[in-house]
Amino acid sequence: MILSILTISSIIMLISIVVMLLASILSKKTLVDREKASPFECGFDPKSSSRLPFSLRFFLITIIFLIFDVEIALILPIILIIKFSNLMMWTITSIIFILILLLGLYHEWNQGMLNWSN
Repeated sequence: MILSILTISSIIMLISIVVMLLASILSKKTLVDREKASPFECGFDPKSSSRLPFSLRFFLITIIFLIFDVEIALILPIILIIKFSNLMMWTITSIIFILILLLGLYHEWNQGMLNWSN
């Protein structure tokens, strides 16, 4: 029983390896064409680089947006759960959470992350 399972598994592995090797060999293109590798710009060579440097500023603004978006998603259930929880505990938790958010916003403001132009 175990020998037959081992044999079948070995055959399946061998067939899989052969198929992957054939696919890898047949899919390789040996000719590298400079025209196909370059960006298309109305049939002419590009006047400038097609790859623009990545703006770290927009990346940081995106991260800040995502953080505040998640915070909004965390605040909404706090509003809905007021009916089912202890009012004192709900108030303390909400104040602490909003205080942490405001401290984060103040820190970003001090670092100059909320200024659009430098």
